[in-house]
Amino acid sequence: MSDASPHAYSILTLPEIHFLDAAVSRLIPNDDLGPGAKEADVTYYIDRQLASVWGTHGRNYRQGPWLEGTPQQGFQSRLTPQEIYHAGIRETNAYCTQHYGKHFEFLKAGQQEEVLKALEADKVDLPSLSSKLFFDLLWRNTEEGFFADPMYGGNKDKVGWKLVGFPGVAGGDYNAHGEK
Repeated sequence: MSDASPHAYSILTLPEIHFLDAAVSRLIPNDDLGPGAKEADVTYYIDRQLASVWGTHGRNYRQGPWLEGTPQQGFQSRLTPQEIYHAGIRETNAYCTQHYGKHFEFLKAGQQEEVLKALEADKVDLPSLSSKLFFDLLWRNTEEGFFADPMYGGNKDKVGWKLVGFPGVAGGDYNAHGEK
């Protein structure tokens, strides 16, 4: 698999980039409606978010106790997003190697979908975290990266916006029209 991306990644390793490229390609595939998440640079978007304060929970309270939250309480974890991605990818690849004989990126599309559905249903026993927690974060970030303002690293060529008919953000040249 060649790395055709011209980006300088900050947090993700090459195996993690390949895993995410394969995963986001299954979550939002390219089809007759247009390019998918891989083509929209969603993996790069995720890397940029992980490199930010959000990725380290730099503004979040990080002292326990860590009680199980309810779905209405939103994201609840002692792990940072960086830690979730690193462990989730490593442990999912170990699961794939054990069950299929190869890493996630090398599985056939149907097998990748089986693994993603199992992660979503919390049916993959990952040693460090809930597979559902990992999948939910991956899915949320894939959606964000596909539809976010391209200035954040995803939605390359505004493919997500074009898909839903969004014309884009107005230019910041407000004073150029009418004011002297």
